[in-house]
Amino acid sequence: MNKKKQIAIIGLGYVGLPLAIEFAKKYKVTGFDTNENRVEELKLLEDRTHEANLDDLKSVFNSANCESGLTLSANLADIAACNVYIVTVPTPIDHLKRPDLEPLLTASKMLGIILKTGDVVIYESTVYPGCTEEDCVPILERISGLKYNVDFFCGYSPERINPGDKINTLTKIKKVTSGSTPVVAVEIDQLYASIIIAGTHLAPSIKVAEASKAIENAQRDVNISFVNELALIFDRMNIDTADVLAAAATKWNFLNYKPGLVGGHCIGVDPYYLAHKSEALGYKPEVILSGRRVNDNMGMFVANKVIKMLVARDKVINGAKALILGFAFKENCPDTRNTRVIDIYKELKSFSIEVDVYDPWANADEVNAEYNIQLIDENCFIDYDVLILAVAHQQFLEIDYRSFREKGALIFDTKSFIDRDLADARL
Repeated sequence: MNKKKQIAIIGLGYVGLPLAIEFAKKYKVTGFDTNENRVEELKLLEDRTHEANLDDLKSVFNSANCESGLTLSANLADIAACNVYIVTVPTPIDHLKRPDLEPLLTASKMLGIILKTGDVVIYESTVYPGCTEEDCVPILERISGLKYNVDFFCGYSPERINPGDKINTLTKIKKVTSGSTPVVAVEIDQLYASIIIAGTHLAPSIKVAEASKAIENAQRDVNISFVNELALIFDRMNIDTADVLAAAATKWNFLNYKPGLVGGHCIGVDPYYLAHKSEALGYKPEVILSGRRVNDNMGMFVANKVIKMLVARDKVINGAKALILGFAFKENCPDTRNTRVIDIYKELKSFSIEVDVYDPWANADEVNAEYNIQLIDENCFIDYDVLILAVAHQQFLEIDYRSFREKGALIFDTKSFIDRDLADARL
């Protein structure tokens, strides 16, 4: 790895694109994605994820420095000359909540075709401890015909991208690194240190680095499940959970998590990877899985709470009209992967309620293709029986909630986002 670095980033999504841009400021980088439309959009400086700094993207495209710059391709042959491959493909779960490694294993098979002596493959995709060396490396060896830690090397550096966050961006978040040999580990750490302002942490092994990522999000998931369970309890007591949390937060060491829907490709997925590996080793994790159960049921709780409130107002449920505000998995972000808003939608529909969904951030075509839901525009709003604020997009502060209430709409604010006097209920 001491030779001049030519870096290929495999996967140009929320993680890969920002990484490609930063590395391209100092190295020759080829961004690779099998989605040709995605590659062509980026060449036109169009980023549907809204994660990239478009000025930076334009700058690295037009770099006059022969030692740096970015090119994009959907052709495998265009990355064959690279010697550092960084894999940033998704690692989702399937319908049974089991790890779906297909994108990761497919990327490994593809790299095995072009792998050369001296190359380094670094994985950033979230996995369970052991996945890199137990699942990916054998594929690289088998297809390339090369020997691990003799002819080629690996590393693992878990991504820490926070979609929609324009403050804690890639270079400002400390990066965990690791490598398959002590020498390679140091070289990988130095590679990342050259772009990460916040610095790096060199883990003692690939497996430790993998585990660190798994517990980051599992910890948040468990903490959120605790306050979600509190919300379920306080609802039965007619206590506002936000008021309780505000009072408790006056203590210096109180962890001030908020209740809500827990989706997305990290917190709502990663605990299942850790649980999968744990169960494969003969231990069923009680805390992690119980937290997942609580969080997975919050959408159903919201929908059923709304039904009860409508009944209390003598509303006819069959044919009632509802508007869900927000479909992305988090605020000010277009990402709808593993959104738990779908749970509210499905539960309301099961009661024959007519449901509209409005989200100015989400891609309407993607939502229709993935969830069979047609997003509406703001100018299509009608008179609704209930509004559910499911995602705290900044634009939703501009909605005239008072006018909806004056027309008889019930408003449920799952994020405690709008003025409390405008909401009939909060989570």
